[in-house]
Amino acid sequence: MQITSQDLRLIEKYNRPGPRYTSYPPANHFREYEDYTPLMTGVEDGDAPLSLYFHLPFCETLCWFCGCHQITTLDRNRGSDYLDLLERELEIFAQHLPAGREAVQMHFGGGTPNFFTSAQIDRLASMIDRHFTFSHDAEKSVELDPRRLNREHVEAFARMGLTRASFGVQDSNPEVQKVIHRLQPQAMNVEAMQMLRDNGFNSVNLDLIYGLPLQSCDSFSATLDEVLELKPDRFAIFNYAHVPWMRPAQKLLEKAGLPDAETKMQLLKLCIERLTAEGYVYIGMDHFALPDDELVQAQREQSLQRNFQGYSTRAGVEICGFGISSISQGSVGFHQNVKDLESYRACLSQGKLPITKGYELTDEDRMRADVIMRLMCDLSLDFGAMSEKWNVNFESHFAEALKQLAEPAEDGLLVWTDRGFAVTERGRLFIRNLAMCFDAYLDPAVAGRYSKTV
Repeated sequence: MQITSQDLRLIEKYNRPGPRYTSYPPANHFREYEDYTPLMTGVEDGDAPLSLYFHLPFCETLCWFCGCHQITTLDRNRGSDYLDLLERELEIFAQHLPAGREAVQMHFGGGTPNFFTSAQIDRLASMIDRHFTFSHDAEKSVELDPRRLNREHVEAFARMGLTRASFGVQDSNPEVQKVIHRLQPQAMNVEAMQMLRDNGFNSVNLDLIYGLPLQSCDSFSATLDEVLELKPDRFAIFNYAHVPWMRPAQKLLEKAGLPDAETKMQLLKLCIERLTAEGYVYIGMDHFALPDDELVQAQREQSLQRNFQGYSTRAGVEICGFGISSISQGSVGFHQNVKDLESYRACLSQGKLPITKGYELTDEDRMRADVIMRLMCDLSLDFGAMSEKWNVNFESHFAEALKQLAEPAEDGLLVWTDRGFAVTERGRLFIRNLAMCFDAYLDPAVAGRYSKTV
């Protein structure tokens, strides 16, 4: 992949704010719900397998690039209090859950899940086991911070049946680490990887971020040298999302100077070239995986999925989120928990689920969500297959979207086929822009709330 003068022109042309499409519609379209009863019908009446997400929000320090909902504290007692609240949420949720529904996925995100002690993790496991039954092949994973990780943490998560983990490196350059407020020498990463492998974690993902201050192709190449030595099963290479109006701490990064769009594209090019040369398959957008990984297989079979947790192989699941800010997704739509502890505690003390926002999907929403999903996962669209699946004339129904795609086609971002169109190698870099053509809710007047696409 070579960055040409044409690519630079395209960067200038298409680099504009847009959603990442971990959901459709994006979460900023959720509305307030005083009565969440309609949002729970998918849980109460459905029979889809469950995918559980637990948001564990605490961090000892704040990474200044962070866009997650987190609480900075050194007080471990807050972990015990939070588990008390989580336990109450599970008890209330269980009243809505019919017997017999298995969980096929479970993921712990944050925050820093290993902020909790091993004893607290064991308690969390017991709470979950009281309320849920897992399939024999359930996929269980956790996000970890190597700076706070010890063997007791890893062993506790292993006792819970976890075999997948992800941890952030972001950038190994000490100067970049200092600017982003995340000092993490390579020795920590090596130790974390060894502990995980020793305890049966057979799939480990590493996160990197490009677009941070002081990054250059030379410095990031050195980062890639170090992380490749760890031999992870997957990489997630994220484009830094600069949204200081939502995350004020990010303003601190502006002082050091953020790279321009051309530099960011060169960094992405470097990642693609290095990782594919090392045998990793470029899944799409921000994910790479080894050839025998189930993500690669799912993409070949055109069964790959995308949700709030990134790419997944489990389709047709009811995502049930627990803890502050967590988002649930099911057949009816989406619902999101309150984002602060005080509101969380208040709802639970009243015997209510802490749901504050949600969205009930229309048939049109479901169809457009499927179109965007298949485009971002398969990197192509089959008009006939979509017409048959949704009982519409695709070309007629999406005439306006296809009209918008004419210019990207002229720019070499896609090619028309006898079945529809396929995204080109160049077009993969602008996949969010292509998906935006099918977004019925995209309002240019408020698009500034999103990060830029490149």
